[in-house]
Amino acid sequence: MIDLRLLREDPDRVRASQRARGEDVALVDALLSADERRRSSGVRFDELRAEQKGLGKLIPKASADEKTELLKRAEQLKADVKAADAERDAADAETQQLLLQLGNLVHTDVPVGGEEDFVTLETHGEIRDFTAEGFEPKDHLALGQLLGAIDVERGAKVSGSRFYFLTGVGALLELALVNAAMAQATAAGFTPMLTPALVRPQSMAGTGFLGQASQDVYHLDKDDLYLVGTSEVALAAYHMDEIIDAERLPLRYAGFSPCFRREAGSHGKDTRGIFRVHQFDKVEMFSYVAPEDSQAEHQRLLDWEKQWLTALELPFRVIDVASGDLGASASRKFDCEAWIPTQGKYRELTSTSDCTEFQSRRLQIRVREGKQVKPLATLNGTLCAVPRTIVAILENHQQADGSVRVPEVLRPYLGGREVLEPVAK
Repeated sequence: MIDLRLLREDPDRVRASQRARGEDVALVDALLSADERRRSSGVRFDELRAEQKGLGKLIPKASADEKTELLKRAEQLKADVKAADAERDAADAETQQLLLQLGNLVHTDVPVGGEEDFVTLETHGEIRDFTAEGFEPKDHLALGQLLGAIDVERGAKVSGSRFYFLTGVGALLELALVNAAMAQATAAGFTPMLTPALVRPQSMAGTGFLGQASQDVYHLDKDDLYLVGTSEVALAAYHMDEIIDAERLPLRYAGFSPCFRREAGSHGKDTRGIFRVHQFDKVEMFSYVAPEDSQAEHQRLLDWEKQWLTALELPFRVIDVASGDLGASASRKFDCEAWIPTQGKYRELTSTSDCTEFQSRRLQIRVREGKQVKPLATLNGTLCAVPRTIVAILENHQQADGSVRVPEVLRPYLGGREVLEPVAK
């Protein structure tokens, strides 16, 4: 959530942020009104309580006639205090409820617009010309079947659409990717983490995933637990309700977990293969830093993502995501999109978001600097979303006979294997 003081001091900035997101600007005025009621009712309660305490001291000293009047006033004050307390609680609850609906403030450098209004910041690698090489590229599913690596038919039989099996070398490729990604993250100073896939509502809400993103979240009603769509949730809530000494910052974690997404609203999109699925594994970077360091940390996370995709020898571009395509918690977001040959376009492989103080305020995570205690900043960055990375590797490194060249960075994790060979025609 944002700082209420900032809302009071500069409501136009918050209105502009809401407008850039394409969200309800009237929410800002409703929140200002609720906050005013919360503060005025709090003042009213404090005044009545002070009078009530003062009256309590006068009654024992009063004469009989005065005591009668004071007791009558005391009864009235008791009722007034109770009413003021209820009014204050109601106004506070309304303020909090409205505040939770408000997205993070959009960074001033973010391009304004919808999904297609991103700005390309840079491109890396060369796109292969398969025509010049004399063959038509196969898509990742055809390659996966040739390699005995992907089985979507049995995935659908067992679990339904958008589920799959990674088999044989496909399973080994996932393990190689996870181990290589974790090795890079560890070398960069991240603490490896295996995180829970089920979290409590306060963890999911605290990271901002029960607002606009709630339609994509799986909920277990019987247990009131949520399946995470990213280990960002568990990593953000890891220090929930804690105060961290400034000397410990930055704290950096690399979480590995299964991820679950309903993919609501994606009917008909990416139905072939494993690009858009309901369950997948992912290595996620997560940082806790001082607020003034968040922009520099954001660039560092992006640089680590670029290092990873370069090591995988994939052509990719970096985009500055437009305001209307940001998640509720992100102030700014960069995506790295890999070239997918059979689709003839770049597709998102990794992303990194600067969430500033938005999540830490909701999760009550603070930093202590001397005698001062204040919210800190959180950031996240995908290092390896496994299925999409497999898609990009298979399609970009395929050879005319259906084999796939293994990027050098993965070879030590695949027993030195340089090529994945077809096992079926």
